[in-house]
Amino acid sequence: MSSPDIVVVGGGAAGMMAAIAAARLGASVTLMERNQKVGRKLYITGKGRCNVTNHCAPEEVRAAVPRNGKFLYSVLEHTPPSWVEEFFQDLGVDLKVERGGRVFPTSDRSIDIIDVLFRELKRLNVTVAVQSRVSSVSVQNGAVSGVEIGTAGDKWGWGECCKAVILATGGLSYPATGSTGDGLWMAEELGHTLVDIRPSLVPLESPDSFCAEMQGLALKNVVLTVKDQRKKVIFQEQGELLFTHFGLSGPLILSASAHMRNLEKEQYSCSIDLKPALDELTLDARLVRELTAGANKDMDNLLGTLAPRLLVPVLLERTGIPGTKKAHDLTKQERRRLLELFKNFSISVSGPRPIDEAIVTSGGVKVSEVDPKSMQSKKISGLFFAGELLDVDAYTGGFNLQIAWATGRAAGEGAAAYALAGRASPG
Repeated sequence: MSSPDIVVVGGGAAGMMAAIAAARLGASVTLMERNQKVGRKLYITGKGRCNVTNHCAPEEVRAAVPRNGKFLYSVLEHTPPSWVEEFFQDLGVDLKVERGGRVFPTSDRSIDIIDVLFRELKRLNVTVAVQSRVSSVSVQNGAVSGVEIGTAGDKWGWGECCKAVILATGGLSYPATGSTGDGLWMAEELGHTLVDIRPSLVPLESPDSFCAEMQGLALKNVVLTVKDQRKKVIFQEQGELLFTHFGLSGPLILSASAHMRNLEKEQYSCSIDLKPALDELTLDARLVRELTAGANKDMDNLLGTLAPRLLVPVLLERTGIPGTKKAHDLTKQERRRLLELFKNFSISVSGPRPIDEAIVTSGGVKVSEVDPKSMQSKKISGLFFAGELLDVDAYTGGFNLQIAWATGRAAGEGAAAYALAGRASPG
């Protein structure tokens, strides 16, 4: 059996797109995936629905990338969201656009995206080698010559010769899906610089005991505001969040964490507007009406009409109002404290959850060491990068998968051009 032109390491979104792009240009491709199936992480994206991209212009994608967005200029012009949508529609997947431009398969099934990618790999005669872990990239005279490979159980001893290698192994987030950082360490061994690897789109830990007391409580249609230690608002959005035994999670929190770029070093303050539809005057009038109508009720019962039951004891404790106090005995000062807490429910944040609980890894291979058009290493000829192991990550909304498709396609086409040119050259 002849050696392939290209070995793609990693069968996630970027790796599958890279393999497809290279094979469409006529290169022979082997895709190495350490799991039993390709697309493991795609199964869980978008809560199992797979937010494939965002229905927007390339510049809007770059605006959703907090660092190194300029590096993506060429690949996003070449592979904009509109191309991604057309790519999947041509493969037979019906798509729909939801709030915020998020694009999903109409079926709401991630498996539909994975299935069409796998079928396209097979149609293009890409060899998909599952349960195969690449341990290192072989280099001779400054150029890729092959990879060292192990099978399930990490038994080494055989390899694969090739002209180009595409590393698309993901970061360190969700290790159960196969993202264990192998590609990062291989890149480092080959002389590449790894920059600031840390979690992004990650739940947050809080030292406030009331979070654990409200474990399982989901608040919907609230506004979360995050300020840095200079009191500058860095994130403000309406949506849903969840109290947990360790602190906070849910869509709002994951989105906010991507804006909190120095969680390990800087103090951030979070506050929730529990009643964003009501300004202070309107909310105060509502409180007065409830207090008047339920004048003989205990406050812990009355507040049940204004807040979820798990939240009531916390509201009372933080305002210093006894739960057995009658509504008609509430002072103006107590009512004011209650009003302020409804509009500004502050929560302390001590840091992010571990990186293996993050949706995305921030940081990675230094982008100045990578050609922005072809994704080829500037240090090793025939070595290409795609996806999350690059030092580029984005906010939620389909932007991270858009980056995976765009860098994957660029790497695949770049590797094919390199390998096929080498095939045609004598010696």
